[in-house]
Amino acid sequence: MKRRAGQDRGQTASWKPATRAVRGGTARSEFGETSEAIFLTSGFSYDNAGQAAARFRGDEKGMTYSRLQNPTVEMLEERLCLLEGAEAARVSASGMAAMSATLLSTLSAGDHLVAGRALFGSCRVLVDTILPRFGIQTTVVDGRDPEAFRRAMRPNTRAVFLETPANPTLDIVDVKAVSDIAHDAGALVIVDNAFASPVVQRPLELGADIVAYSATKLMDGQGRVLAGAVLGPAEWMEKTYMAFARHTGPVLSAFNAWVILKSLETLEMRVTRACENALAVARFLEGRVPGLLYPGLESHPQHRLAMAQMSAGGTIIAIHLPGRAEAHGLLDALQLIDISNNVGDSRTLMTHPASTTHYSVPENVRAEMGIGEGMLRLSVGLEDKDDLIGDLDQALRAIGL
Repeated sequence: MKRRAGQDRGQTASWKPATRAVRGGTARSEFGETSEAIFLTSGFSYDNAGQAAARFRGDEKGMTYSRLQNPTVEMLEERLCLLEGAEAARVSASGMAAMSATLLSTLSAGDHLVAGRALFGSCRVLVDTILPRFGIQTTVVDGRDPEAFRRAMRPNTRAVFLETPANPTLDIVDVKAVSDIAHDAGALVIVDNAFASPVVQRPLELGADIVAYSATKLMDGQGRVLAGAVLGPAEWMEKTYMAFARHTGPVLSAFNAWVILKSLETLEMRVTRACENALAVARFLEGRVPGLLYPGLESHPQHRLAMAQMSAGGTIIAIHLPGRAEAHGLLDALQLIDISNNVGDSRTLMTHPASTTHYSVPENVRAEMGIGEGMLRLSVGLEDKDDLIGDLDQALRAIGL
């Protein structure tokens, strides 16, 4: 495999994001294929025993085993670095594999983690239940208040973990302010950026140290494969993350890496269109439903901060109805929009978090997070906005709204 001309970091630095998303990281075999090749192999052979030993010692670059390196996977990792502005990236089998490996590699027994209260359900279980089993202390704060992070810091705080916009409440966290607070205390800042993607928000430019993704979401964005990604400093990636991941194996398959590579070619167009649709749908819903949150609307209490950090309002809308009966009633009345717990898809999807994505979170914790029985999460896709508005209009009328 050889890099296509112009593929070192210095030469690609002048490329615009759309060009990086199509051509970044491309490596070609002797056949000169235009589309990235899929290397469906678990292992690799060596010219001689000395070469094998040299690669395992790290004295010679090259592939050893697809749990550690794979040409297709490495192309994806390089492309993500170019899109995110990161030194290093590693991809994983799912978003939760990325989140758990990031936290478990960074933290040890006796360390302390501060996390924003509003997180994806499994992330909240990880923070509240799983990490403490390994002797890691955790404190959850209202991420909307940067000073809450300052008050929670301890001498043994090693990391801060946050999601912005948060799932599903759309809380916005001031990444720069929180990063300054964490760095003053010697802690790393880890941001789950799945709801935004690097098209809408680049946390590393705002001061974060590490950014993590469920690449299943907008990066694939077509509901086909599971994938995760972690990006950050090269030294941290090698000495901290890979010291854990190379022995625990949260690796992405070559085929799924290829699917994400091809999806990245249209990421900017898809995200831009979905954000435009979401803004139109949010404007229709505003005033029609009892409560609504969308960062792109001035009615969002953190609209100014969101627009300072994000280039658009995102693709997710939080709708608040009186209770579960109304929420389920609206879901059951939908004719075009799918009931599904996924987000970031080309299809518009809606779910009831209290009974799906956050069902495993205790009821009192859901209440603390702001997830009520009447909340619905709407992930806006690429359909015609008028068709989406029409479907929501008839579903709302069906429940008397």
